Amino acid sequence: MLIGRKKEQEQLTQLYRSAQSEFIALYGRRRVGKTFLIREVFNSSFDFYVTGMANVNTKQQLLNFHLALKKYDPAAKEHVPADNWLMAFQRLIALLEAKKSARKVLFLDELPWLDTAQSGFMPALEHFWNSWASSRTDIVLVVCGSAASWMINKLIHNKGGLHNRVTRRIKLDPFSLAECEAFLQNRNAVFDRYQIVQLYMAMGGIPFYLNQVDPGLSAAQNIDRICFSENGLLVTEFDDLYRSLFNKAEKHILVIEALSKKAKGLTRDEIITLTKLSNAGSTTRILKELEESGFIRRYHSFGKKERNSLYQLSDFYSLFYLRFIVNRRDENNWINGLDDPKHRAWSGYAFEQVCLAHIKEIKQALGISGVQTSVSSWTGEGAQIDLVIDRKDQVINLCEMKFFINDFSITKKYAEELRNKLTAFRAATSTRKTLFLTLITTYGLTRNAYAGSLVQNDLNMEVLFHDLPNQ
Repeated sequence: MLIGRKKEQEQLTQLYRSAQSEFIALYGRRRVGKTFLIREVFNSSFDFYVTGMANVNTKQQLLNFHLALKKYDPAAKEHVPADNWLMAFQRLIALLEAKKSARKVLFLDELPWLDTAQSGFMPALEHFWNSWASSRTDIVLVVCGSAASWMINKLIHNKGGLHNRVTRRIKLDPFSLAECEAFLQNRNAVFDRYQIVQLYMAMGGIPFYLNQVDPGLSAAQNIDRICFSENGLLVTEFDDLYRSLFNKAEKHILVIEALSKKAKGLTRDEIITLTKLSNAGSTTRILKELEESGFIRRYHSFGKKERNSLYQLSDFYSLFYLRFIVNRRDENNWINGLDDPKHRAWSGYAFEQVCLAHIKEIKQALGISGVQTSVSSWTGEGAQIDLVIDRKDQVINLCEMKFFINDFSITKKYAEELRNKLTAFRAATSTRKTLFLTLITTYGLTRNAYAGSLVQNDLNMEVLFHDLPNQ
């Protein structure tokens, strides 16, 4: 059963019904559900479908392609694989021209693996699309792959014969909290939303990871089993994840490790200093690939230009792995350390990232979905605000996020800290806009004198689970 993915389903259905041939590139990180989405939307009714094979040579890829052709045309005359990709695609054309279906759907899965070194695969794909498929009106070519660097650099930003040939690019993001809840409910799990947020903070909205969750265990027990037991899936996933996505992944991992140690993020220059990477275009490309793949986010401080952008680790599993799993001790490592300062520090930061991943839901809860906004952070002398929503209607929401097991109570000390932040922000930015202090907590605020006088918007984690239209 396909959970969520409403926007992507609508896009793919619309493209299937269009009056022209379509070249669709679907990409996203490993385990996010790309192949499952395509199979479900098209009900596995493909006129041709092949999956690239990892770590094999060109001859084996051509044999793989040949066997796929035979599956869709058992009466094919050719009993041996094509000698090269140009001939292989000619055989595919012959297969498709013999079909009577009004709309022909082709699915090339794990496309980067088909493109082995010096194989001539890309020129043959270019020739297939430019000389035959694009001039027709009945072809729907869907390609996808987890190797983000290949998909971005060699296909989507292709500077050769496939330049601007992709008619639709779709980046498949991890599940939102609403989609996670629906996914877990479909598996008869009865977690409350606090536990779902805990799971999300540890492993993100990755369907394959969530599929490991045992409905009969608590969130903490599941995290212990999946992330700390000897055979837990996420114990060894980290290296496999990056090496399957990027060429020379060691450099990408260096960036991730550096960012995991600095909650507010690092500038490009700071990353170069810490990782010893070269101050060149290759480092810019690494940052771009990590950003496009959803592992890091780039943002700017309020009032500063884009060239002063900060990079922040936004992948929940990577952060959790580097903070806890890599130095695990035993299977009960997580449950036994729930109250230690290291856990509290991580949970506060991870909850902030959950909120930043659900900005649209927060805007909906504030009633400003239709208002033009820009989102940033702000750091001043002795003060920091992790989420600033600058609105076109002359209001700025200064958001504080707090992960707490009960209702959150603003103490006298914290109230003074909040007043100082507001004063410092106003003085440093010289803004004339109205400032709305917005608190986003797990269970909401305890109503006391400080909350009533300081806070304009009191949101709890329930708003993060709103199922947005076309999400």
